[in-house]
Amino acid sequence: MSTVFGLLVLFALCVQTTVAVPTLLKRDAPFDSVKTNLRYHHQDEDKKEPDKYFHEAKFDHHYDGRFAEKKLSYDERRTHLSALLQTYLGTMRDIGAENWIMHGTLLGWWWNQKILPWDSDLDVMVSEKAIHHIAEYYNMTMHRYKLPGVEKGRDYLLEVNPHYTNATLESANKIDARWIDTDTGLYIDITTLRRNATADHDSVTSCWVKDNHHYAYDDIFPLRETTFEGFTVNVPFAHGEILIEEYGERALSNVFFQNHHFDPDKKEWLPITYASSPRVNQAPPQPGISYWSQRVPSQDGN
Repeated sequence: MSTVFGLLVLFALCVQTTVAVPTLLKRDAPFDSVKTNLRYHHQDEDKKEPDKYFHEAKFDHHYDGRFAEKKLSYDERRTHLSALLQTYLGTMRDIGAENWIMHGTLLGWWWNQKILPWDSDLDVMVSEKAIHHIAEYYNMTMHRYKLPGVEKGRDYLLEVNPHYTNATLESANKIDARWIDTDTGLYIDITTLRRNATADHDSVTSCWVKDNHHYAYDDIFPLRETTFEGFTVNVPFAHGEILIEEYGERALSNVFFQNHHFDPDKKEWLPITYASSPRVNQAPPQPGISYWSQRVPSQDGN
């Protein structure tokens, strides 16, 4: 196994078992075939979308109900998401699958190169070539990592939605694959960037994703290499424009969000309490006021 970057260089050992790609199924892998610690699953039947493959937990849709029985605490979730990210990145690097962070995960990188503390899952994107490679050789593979403080190691499941071959817009199966923590049920959503064969190369719709996001090819490529949570990641070339298109300009400047305040000195999003809130004895941010200087610049200076 090739050297795993970051902290994994000392702690990670990945064990893989390859299983053939299944025929199209309406449900994710049966609970009995993948269960770890739970006696019963907590999956949502989701009868409104009978053709949906991935089914989340009844108590929170950010967890896989085959592996989770409860939500994690604020601090536990952050710790497990960081490990989820580093193990995913290490595996993708080892198997040679092109990938980059997107959506809320990309927004966290933009602010301070860390996961947003209120996030409960992570979002990444892969190329068409990468998803075919993953599906053909690594679907339903279990990857064991030895992590700091985890004596027996932790298992992560790489599961591909067999509907990934359906190149059509569909809400039920917009997620093409997941990287799942079988200890907690937390997961990373993996979607695929597809080329629009009928669009011009420079068109804003030259590339698309099954969740109905559209991009120009030059918005994504060439990918930029940077760091996130201390690990090497790729981000889209026009990351600022992509974030503004998805979240609006204030998402890149508003230092108050989701009961958190961005502290420019600590370079952290901190929970707001009444006693410590910057809004106590202070007027809230007003439209038109720039907070650009309060975010942490990315390594490339943008």
